Amino acid sequence: MTDATRAPSDSQIDATSPIDATTLIGWFDANARDLPWRDPDCDGWGVLVSEIMLQQTPVARVELIWHDWLARWPRPSALAEESQGEVVRAWGKLGYPRRALRLHAAAGVIAEEHDDVVPSDVDTLLALPGIGAYTARAVAAFAYGQRVPVVDTNVRRVVARVVHGAGDAGPPSNTRDMADVAKLLPEQKAARFSAALMELGATVCTARAPECGRCPVVSSCAWYQAGKPAYDGPAKPVQRFAGTDRQVRGLLLDVLRGTSEPVPKTRLDTVWHAAGQRDRCLFSLLEDGLVEQTADGRFSLPGEHL
Repeated sequence: MTDATRAPSDSQIDATSPIDATTLIGWFDANARDLPWRDPDCDGWGVLVSEIMLQQTPVARVELIWHDWLARWPRPSALAEESQGEVVRAWGKLGYPRRALRLHAAAGVIAEEHDDVVPSDVDTLLALPGIGAYTARAVAAFAYGQRVPVVDTNVRRVVARVVHGAGDAGPPSNTRDMADVAKLLPEQKAARFSAALMELGATVCTARAPECGRCPVVSSCAWYQAGKPAYDGPAKPVQRFAGTDRQVRGLLLDVLRGTSEPVPKTRLDTVWHAAGQRDRCLFSLLEDGLVEQTADGRFSLPGEHL
């Protein structure tokens, strides 16, 4: 994180936004969670690893694994030199393990084409394998202090309530959501403002039980001032886990993470009762490059036993 996120005084912050930046940043300075990727000494690589891990995964599950990864692979080149199988194994229970392969691929490009330093601009970050609009902007902002809109679920919910008076943001739209947040960014301390918006949504302006009494911008919140009307927009799909292909894929990978040798299919067949779903999930893992089949028909994590 650079001094660009900290140096200007509060008097330099643009206060024309519907969300008062000085107030929100002051609240963040006093109340932000002490997360390791927010440390001023955390570089672009540490921020990139955290952002990939935090996608659809709670902070509590990420923090320990993040520390382990940075201790083991402190530079992109160190991760790039590791086998894909070991990277998937180290990903553990974070879920959505394709993220591990994407991070591995991005590390290789960073090592070879960017002198082992994570790029600082959005367009170059977007050109890396597996790096999307959110991650590119999050790294540019939180690692390098760039003034770019960073939009996650928490930010969308805060903006929907405070600015638009809606109880929820509804279905996402990259173009609309980023334009919304771009209008709010102060000229100075924009990256810290973005981090504060995100923290507010994660810890106070939560989806199910917002604590409006603790909110630093409640006096300007359109939703609160309107009496907190119920959200009546399009319903968001309810995610479940039990019995889904995600669960079965995870069970299959658990077997392979727990062994250093390829296993026969009969061993994998024991993890789930529905043969059709189990085989479909195994095939999808093969297609995604998360599992490989050896010449004798057994199965292993990628790059370990071919």
